[in-house]
Amino acid sequence: MSTHRFELNGREVTVEAEPDMPLLWVLRDLLELTGTKYGCGMGQCRACTVHVDGSAVAACLMPVSGAQGRAVTTIEGLRTDTLHPLQEAWVAEQVPQCGYCQSGQIMTAAALLATNPTPTDDDIDAAMSANLCRCGTYNRIRRAIHRAATGAS
Repeated sequence: MSTHRFELNGREVTVEAEPDMPLLWVLRDLLELTGTKYGCGMGQCRACTVHVDGSAVAACLMPVSGAQGRAVTTIEGLRTDTLHPLQEAWVAEQVPQCGYCQSGQIMTAAALLATNPTPTDDDIDAAMSANLCRCGTYNRIRRAIHRAATGAS
């Protein structure tokens, strides 16, 4: 066991865990933040996407030692006062069906909009291509990202 310190959703946290324990399990099991989902455990579905220093990362692939001294944001910390514009757009465009992939989708979309506030369809498709949706709501996801980018409600 080792001690790991990092910023989580704007607050410093310290956890005791094996250095190679996936960040996903630290978040879900040790810190009880279950908004980040376990999908495949191999980085192929991106349901577990979080931000590390602002970049979208598959938490199932990142060891907790890789988070040391860095800023980690989960879906719970994306916006704490109200819904994030992407969450509002997700509702408005009726994106969720089963909902399992949604936190990963939203976190990836938020990272995209942080670097590209006016993405094209091609930009969105490229950024979101690693995120799988079993329900096939890709067109709604694209519309929701455009809605959040333009500030439509």
